[in-house]
Amino acid sequence: MKIQRLFDYIHKQFDDGPLDRFVGSRIDGQWSFHSTADIMKMSRQLASGLLLEGIQKDDKIGIVVYQNRPEWVVVDLAIQYIGAISVPMYPTISSREYEYIMNEAEVKLCFVGSGDLFDKVHAANQNVPTLKKIFTFDGEDGVNYWKNCFNDSQLIEVERICKSIQPTDVATIIYTSGTTGNPKGVVLTHDNIISNVESCIPYIPVSRGEKVLSFLPICHIFERAVLYVYTSAGAEIYFTGTNNLGGESGDLKDVKPHYFTTVPRLLEKVYEKIYNKGLELKGVKKALFFWALSLTDDFEFNQRNGLFRRISLKIADKLIFSKWREALGGQVKAIAVGAAACPVKIAKVFSSAGIIITEGYGLTETSPVISLNRYQDLKIKIGTVGIPLESVQVFIDRSEINENEGEGEILVHGPNVMQGYYKQPELTREVFKDVNGVKYFKTGDIGRFIHYLDNDYLMITDRKKELLKTSGGKYISPAPIEIRLKEEFLIEQAMIVGDQKKFTSALIVPAIDSLKYWCEQHQITWTNLEEIVKNPKVVAKFQELVDKVNNDLSHIEKIKKFTLLNAAWEPIKEDGSLAELTPTLKLKRRVILEKYKTAIDSLYAD
Repeated sequence: MKIQRLFDYIHKQFDDGPLDRFVGSRIDGQWSFHSTADIMKMSRQLASGLLLEGIQKDDKIGIVVYQNRPEWVVVDLAIQYIGAISVPMYPTISSREYEYIMNEAEVKLCFVGSGDLFDKVHAANQNVPTLKKIFTFDGEDGVNYWKNCFNDSQLIEVERICKSIQPTDVATIIYTSGTTGNPKGVVLTHDNIISNVESCIPYIPVSRGEKVLSFLPICHIFERAVLYVYTSAGAEIYFTGTNNLGGESGDLKDVKPHYFTTVPRLLEKVYEKIYNKGLELKGVKKALFFWALSLTDDFEFNQRNGLFRRISLKIADKLIFSKWREALGGQVKAIAVGAAACPVKIAKVFSSAGIIITEGYGLTETSPVISLNRYQDLKIKIGTVGIPLESVQVFIDRSEINENEGEGEILVHGPNVMQGYYKQPELTREVFKDVNGVKYFKTGDIGRFIHYLDNDYLMITDRKKELLKTSGGKYISPAPIEIRLKEEFLIEQAMIVGDQKKFTSALIVPAIDSLKYWCEQHQITWTNLEEIVKNPKVVAKFQELVDKVNNDLSHIEKIKKFTLLNAAWEPIKEDGSLAELTPTLKLKRRVILEKYKTAIDSLYAD
């Protein structure tokens, strides 16, 4: 069938043959699944109930959950069926941010998951006059339970409205997490998202009946668009959380997924555990482990290996790599990585072990995918974000950024580009640029194309707004240096500073588990992180790591000084202070600069 509206994907799945196990999650530790027919019936009953609540076409309805769950899919469909507009929100934001978003979007109803979400949204509700009711997915005394909204009396009207929905109708407004200022509401139509989903389907290796894990926030367009791909393919979708993935009883081993999406940080943590286990080995086993790891350094897709290397890789696969695959369930064909840059070392290690990493690139404003490395035919170039989609035009604008030949701001044109920022016409105008009579979206990212094996791969080199300019007038791209630092197993997070300064410095957050192990091996008694980062032996070790990274940097990029921090950067702070990371784990540079102003000033005190 022809897909014109987002709800057509589940109708396609039903026509192809409804699944008994479509979407599931754990209830009291056991997997519980809903069939295709269950989800369609529930979403129509909820749509009927929403009409009785007075919801009309183009009204806004909020959704917020901590962990992906089938209820989210039901609400999403119900909203679409009656032409309303979903406003998904991050669970980690404050009541003040909920208040801002719901007031600007004029949200009428809101559906919330467990934890403190009802309390946060209810606190915001006091200053949001349009918000009439808050429904919870988990029954609690004194609150509106979502299933009490189910009703059969308006099903004919639901069907009538459903048939009237046009591809150009707005489907959702997604508020970007943003590294500065208030979030902006990205307006996306059915057509915007469908054009992107259809363009991605050929390159995502998921077939009918295969198992996929979904744990990235579904409120983010990346995971949401992938869910429509899964729905179209007829995959079994297992909703889980990042805390439930690893270990002998974790969902990776239990589900044995064929595919999932993730952010680089999760893969970095898996690698840290692999590396630390290798350090614990003794004798021949330890030597074999690090020999196998060394083979990954030169890995590249589609390279021609000599006989000796082919034999070496087979031995390494049998003895070492197969165990890594088993830790991820043993059936993973590929993992799609997005939201932030994936360190080259991480991509090489996993891909060498037969766990293919396909990094892609996109933004909420582009629904989201602009380019991706392709599993089919292994059209993958590690260190790039792949080949632009056929439906997307990419233009490298060199008019403002000309420090490096071939680099410029990445501009995008295509049916996936947003309608604009909700109620922000001036901001919308600012992010579009006319190029030879064509309106392009300005991504704010700096990049260039790399030609490799008959294809042009897009490489992201930095954020336009994040370029540092030294007091000598030279530009520095912090992101590549930060990624390189994080490849060292003792470094959890890093941020390069030095704007308008004479030299480059770094703020470094140690990887606690790895540092504890290193201290143990070097007879350093662990007390607490605050004291350990001042230990001369520890500081000397990190200086060694920084020197190693500096070997690959130009003179102006070299890190002259660094400071070790004693607290991890988080997307949410329990003490109510400003978070250093966005919900998608990007650095909030302005927040970090303000928080650590004293530490940064001390780096330049001399």
